[in-house]
Amino acid sequence: MTTAELYAEFAAREAHGISPTYERLARAVAGDTAIHELLAAVPEAKRQPNLLFGVVRLLGGPVDDPEAFHEFTVARWADIAPNLRSRATQTNEPGRCALLLPVLQRLPQPLALLEVGASAGLGLYPDRYAYRYGDRRIGAGDPVLECELTGIEPADRLPEVVWRAGLDLNPLRVTDSDDVAWLDALIWPEHEHRRARLKAAAAIAAADPPHLIRGDLVDDLPGLAAQAPAGATLVIFHTSVLYQVPDERRQAFEKLVGTLPGHRISVEAPGVVPFEDLPPAPDDTLHNVVALDGVPLAWARGHGQAMSWFAG
Repeated sequence: MTTAELYAEFAAREAHGISPTYERLARAVAGDTAIHELLAAVPEAKRQPNLLFGVVRLLGGPVDDPEAFHEFTVARWADIAPNLRSRATQTNEPGRCALLLPVLQRLPQPLALLEVGASAGLGLYPDRYAYRYGDRRIGAGDPVLECELTGIEPADRLPEVVWRAGLDLNPLRVTDSDDVAWLDALIWPEHEHRRARLKAAAAIAAADPPHLIRGDLVDDLPGLAAQAPAGATLVIFHTSVLYQVPDERRQAFEKLVGTLPGHRISVEAPGVVPFEDLPPAPDDTLHNVVALDGVPLAWARGHGQAMSWFAG
């Protein structure tokens, strides 16, 4: 896929209807050959819209005016390029826990959670957040994670979590202001509700920090999984992570994770974790597939805002 195609697809399938600012900006970048030439100097995986837009926002650049964005990006490329190379789209969206909850409640309790690609570990607290599925609310306090759920009844209880750990090549810390600033920069411009959600979730994690280790999803996963306490159901999960993993390592992970005890929940794009005979997605926007132990269960939007259950 060319850079122009990458940004055009992002505008049409990811930002459309969700972020007018990013939709407009991505369409402009799709036709901006000067920025294409700059991006050609960084690895292909580092050219993605979310990463470029997040870095520009982190450096104080404009994203609401495509012309101003172009001028800033060209003028500050010497600062932008190193950030693209060193950073990753570690969008740590607590809202994705609303996609996990219907699956977690079906598993034997209590649970030991291990997140692959954990970022700052905000996805490790599904038992500490509140949820609203339509007119049904589960849990108390903040943040309240709202999800449009179809195909099944909402969960009726929170999971019982007795252990939580995360694995990441570059784990972020909710107690580090620079790390939190990067998480904030990755939130799309209009999404003030997600900024409020990040703040509330970060406070929960800071009060009881998860066990996060710097490591590789193949080399270091078995050792971390072995630390899960006896008597708890181990759940290894990952959400919108594997698209950043090279094919060879992704295949090695797929082979490895099936040999480990417990269960696996994946929330990834269908081209990243492929399945046969999936029903049509609810619409043409980008959807992930929620699966348990390799069995697809539902379509889901990337930030956890909607879930369409199709499994029996």
